[in-house]
Amino acid sequence: MTIKKELLDELRQRRTVALAGGGKEKMKKRHAEGRLGARERVELLFDQESFSEYGMHVNHACHMPGFAGKFMPGDGVVTGTGNVDGRPVAIYSQDFTVGGGALGHMQAKKICDIMTIASETGIPVVAINDSGGARIQEGIHSLSGYGQVFYKNVAASGVVPQIAIIAGPCAGGAAYSPALMDFIIQTRTHSSMFICGPEVIKAATGQVAPIEQFGTAEAHAAVSGNIHFIAEDDQHAISLTRQLLSFLPLNNLQDPPHYIPNEILLERDESMNELVPDDPKFSFDVYQVIDRLLDPGQWLEVQREFARNIVVGFGRINGMVVGLVANQPTYKAGCLDIDSSDKAARFIRFCNAFNVPLVNLVDVPGFMPGLAQERGGIIRHGAKMLFAYAAATVPKITLIMRKAYGGAYLAMCSKDMGADFIYAWPCAEIAVMGAESAARIIYKKEIEEAENHISKEAELVKSYRDQFATPYQAASRDMITDVIEPAETRVRIAQALRISLTKRVSRPAKKHGLIPL
Repeated sequence: MTIKKELLDELRQRRTVALAGGGKEKMKKRHAEGRLGARERVELLFDQESFSEYGMHVNHACHMPGFAGKFMPGDGVVTGTGNVDGRPVAIYSQDFTVGGGALGHMQAKKICDIMTIASETGIPVVAINDSGGARIQEGIHSLSGYGQVFYKNVAASGVVPQIAIIAGPCAGGAAYSPALMDFIIQTRTHSSMFICGPEVIKAATGQVAPIEQFGTAEAHAAVSGNIHFIAEDDQHAISLTRQLLSFLPLNNLQDPPHYIPNEILLERDESMNELVPDDPKFSFDVYQVIDRLLDPGQWLEVQREFARNIVVGFGRINGMVVGLVANQPTYKAGCLDIDSSDKAARFIRFCNAFNVPLVNLVDVPGFMPGLAQERGGIIRHGAKMLFAYAAATVPKITLIMRKAYGGAYLAMCSKDMGADFIYAWPCAEIAVMGAESAARIIYKKEIEEAENHISKEAELVKSYRDQFATPYQAASRDMITDVIEPAETRVRIAQALRISLTKRVSRPAKKHGLIPL
């Protein structure tokens, strides 16, 4: 007995209509603009023929005039699961060619359903946002739909990785779903993200605010810090997503995808010994250290354009995935300020949630001084880093390259803050403050009474630096694991990672700690 041909023909016809989305003319226009359709983005992300769609035949539930009898394929969103490099991933991709991708009751239900599947099966979620916002014809039902999506975002937080791509408009309440996710990738052109647009801002405040100042990828990457990556186009956004997923576990119960060789390569890198200037007042580029420390081609920087005095990103050392946090001496001397503290704390907490070991490269002269920083809440923001490191139970390995002064030394994960291994280069200066400032305070009377103030001050600064601003006092008090040559850095960190991958720490039962937000 076979199924009736008429039924098969009807199914195939319905599939053809659904797959066409908003139709050929709308797709032709998108292609002319250099943009992909919702399904094309999905196909580009997943391994060939691995995508399984859910809810293809869903239609809208709007009863307003003009919607009766109107079919909106998938209600403006494509959802399903597939494989990325052989590993399962869930996705929803809004289709702007169908009703502007506006969110209504059924679209929200499809999104919530796929997020529930992702959370319960333990696989990452990728959300491609390209929508005109809420479907106003559905009134409070669309507003309720956004609330349901936000609730699912929070429920999935820390359970599975969540990645948002902003590939079109994302305005008003719609912007909060990406904001609740772990990483945001925004395309440089044809996309925007904001709560209030230029017209609303002008009407409410009288300010003339072009969208370029606050809604573009450049504005969010460099100024607000709302996004993590700028993509040149849809293809680049998908490529960044695949690269990001390659460093992440499927869920919080798994380890990240380490590719560990049978033996650690014990080769020294003599060029590391030449990186640091003789004069501690001269800066050096921490990217040079990162380049030599990580495996070739295994580096993905996160939020590169924002708070450049600290560098964060994912990499591999001898095949082991790490989250890297590094001070950048070439920008603001590597000081910690409000933005860099926020940037680092968020990254640290993500790594801890998903079992990614942390490697910290330290050259920090302190927290940024200044009235704006104090009034802006540097105490509260800096405390976020202290909280994030202290709460983290993943392996934590710290390398003190040069300066490590005061509270910033602690905020970059000292032994007292839970670091498992702490290495220091011979040129490291671990102290409450710089030698010059400390000597002027401690030896103020001697300097004032000396015949030659300048000569006496220089003598006492050198004496203080030799006695206190070295790694050996900390080593003598068991505050660091070892003083090492820069040439040994990669080997020693790889060994520390290898031994600490099995680290397990239990903490007292509680709902959650209260990070100083």
